[in-house]
Amino acid sequence: MSDSTTASLSDQDTAAKLQSMELAKRDEKSATGRFIYWAGALFSVLHIYFNTLGTLSELWVSAIHFGGFALLCALMVPAFRSSNQAMEKLALVLDILLGGAAIICTLYLIGFEDALYDRGVTFISTDWLASLCAIFIALEMARRTTGWFIPSMIVVALTYVFWWGPYIDGIFGFAGLSLETLLYRSYFSSEGMFGQIARISWTYVFMFILFGAFLVKSGAGDFIIELSRCAAGRFVGGPGFVAVLGSGLMGSVSGSSVANTVSTGVITIPLMRKAGFPAKFAAGVEAAASTGGQLMPPVMGAGAFIMASYTQIPYIDIIAIAALPALLYFLSVGFYVRVEAMRSHAHAVELDTRPIGEVFKDGWHYLLPLVVLVSLLIYGFTPTYAAGISILSVIASSWLSKNPMGITDVVDALSQGAKNMATTAMLLIAVGLVVNVVAMTGIGNTFSLMVAQWADGSLLIMLTLVALASLILGMGLPVTASYIVLATLSAPALYNLIAESQLVDLIAAGNLPEQAKMIFMLIGGEQFALLAAPMSEADAIALLAQVPADFKGQLLEQALDPSILAATLVSAHMIIFWLSQDSNVTPPVCLTAFAAAAIAKTPPMATGFTAWKIAKGLYIVPLLFAYTNFIGGSTQEVMTIFVFAMFGLYAFVGLMEGYLEGPLNIALRALSGVCAVAMLWPHNEMLISLTGLAVFIGLFIYSRRGIAQPATVNSAS
Repeated sequence: MSDSTTASLSDQDTAAKLQSMELAKRDEKSATGRFIYWAGALFSVLHIYFNTLGTLSELWVSAIHFGGFALLCALMVPAFRSSNQAMEKLALVLDILLGGAAIICTLYLIGFEDALYDRGVTFISTDWLASLCAIFIALEMARRTTGWFIPSMIVVALTYVFWWGPYIDGIFGFAGLSLETLLYRSYFSSEGMFGQIARISWTYVFMFILFGAFLVKSGAGDFIIELSRCAAGRFVGGPGFVAVLGSGLMGSVSGSSVANTVSTGVITIPLMRKAGFPAKFAAGVEAAASTGGQLMPPVMGAGAFIMASYTQIPYIDIIAIAALPALLYFLSVGFYVRVEAMRSHAHAVELDTRPIGEVFKDGWHYLLPLVVLVSLLIYGFTPTYAAGISILSVIASSWLSKNPMGITDVVDALSQGAKNMATTAMLLIAVGLVVNVVAMTGIGNTFSLMVAQWADGSLLIMLTLVALASLILGMGLPVTASYIVLATLSAPALYNLIAESQLVDLIAAGNLPEQAKMIFMLIGGEQFALLAAPMSEADAIALLAQVPADFKGQLLEQALDPSILAATLVSAHMIIFWLSQDSNVTPPVCLTAFAAAAIAKTPPMATGFTAWKIAKGLYIVPLLFAYTNFIGGSTQEVMTIFVFAMFGLYAFVGLMEGYLEGPLNIALRALSGVCAVAMLWPHNEMLISLTGLAVFIGLFIYSRRGIAQPATVNSAS
């Protein structure tokens, strides 16, 4: 088979993959498209009112959020596509009926909620019809936007409650609830579809997605790309650094890995290829860098908001904690870019850009909304108010540019924000049904106990199990949904194990507080006496194992400072959040890599494996969360861990690639790996870390021998 034929088949395969990923959307210029445009703009204004001045109950607002976005989603994403005009009209009629039914379900809940309670929460026929219809609509919208996996998972979860759960033996057996109780808690109460996840959706997530839409409409996205090209483009391998820097900055605005890939990849991937990078590597870098967009504050997809809600840690603290780890991730991708640039003899491309000073002078005002947002959060404004005021600051700052936002631009941004939110809103509402089942049945605690038993006290095994679970869930769930489900099931077990490891250190050092020692009086005087002196780690673990499970929570609270427990809780959730990102770049389902492959015209699966290799920071940085004080430590501790981790990640890249500034033989490659372990492993020995750093610097300098100066080409040639 000829090369041209192979390339053609590869392109066809890529196109087929992309086609399977894309949502079939209606023409925006049609009557339906115009309705979506104006309805979206009005719905955005309504949400701004709910989040600032509104006084309706949270349950009602959640129901309105569901009804409006179900209508938009039904019209935006048809039930099916057909070349037959009659079938197209039939699909439109069905979608209008489905969207109208969602509105009716919303109005029914608002109008007849009190009547249900007056009857003693006893269903009548219309209650059954409305609740079943609402759940069906949520399942159908999830199917249209994400495929069959999520609705199938929800059906399995719901039927477990009232049907097949009682037939299960063992730890996952459940006595069962009536279907009426399930429907009440899923639809009429503030626990299921309209519970915590729905509230996060119509508050934090919507306001920040709308904020991102305004930023993009104002021209901030173009400024970010141009600034990245100016800042990083003129270095050897510069286009790769543009991808890393641009994706990081865009991610701080959009929080969407696929959006990052599409917006920055169309510029950076062709530039990387022109500079001499292999096409597959260029696409992999863009996919890996864009995945980091969901790790970069202040938006972080919906993860930061959900994490703040789950942990009750202020949102501003979450994004402050997330900043340095996100920087580490982007540096790790940048190290791969540097190594490949040297190995591929990439050129320093002369980009057709203005001087960086001129670009910054013309576009500095685009940064003002981000400054306003962070300042408001620091001063104690809620994230929703901060986002609302920041949206106004986007409009105000645009008047400092050559293209100020007018009424049309504002309406465009309002409409685009609602359209961007529609699929996310329906996903979060649908996932709320699963979270409700976990809460009703107690299966979350059961799962946590099972995982803890499998780990048998080993934090490394626990992390491996969580990573495997996130990968499996990520094959069928978007990142946010994967994080929600995994955090609900495994965060308690992970939190307890990390906290207990810190407790073991206290016991082994003989530093257990006096009030905590009293818990050991329940075991016996002999064990209590052992706490007076230091002991080995094994003895400390054995002693802790004798504490009854019912008292371990109390022991943790008395032994560890509240700030340490809070940091441990954030660490557990941050580990799960980071590991949940791996589905973006891990075959066989890696949408971000597939999107980059389409731009680079490379085989999607091969691109996915390349992106998976480059994104190894997703697995290494969570180890720092688990084993070090990277979260919750003093400023000196955190910065020390950061610096050594930075060089340790570079040394790890040398091990993986067998190359730094020049090729490394087997022995030097192994030495680079030893240096990585010395700097990354949590041994608490500064001398070992410094030795690893010194040896790596020497290895880096040695690898530069005989380097020739690379040529320069013009990007316009």
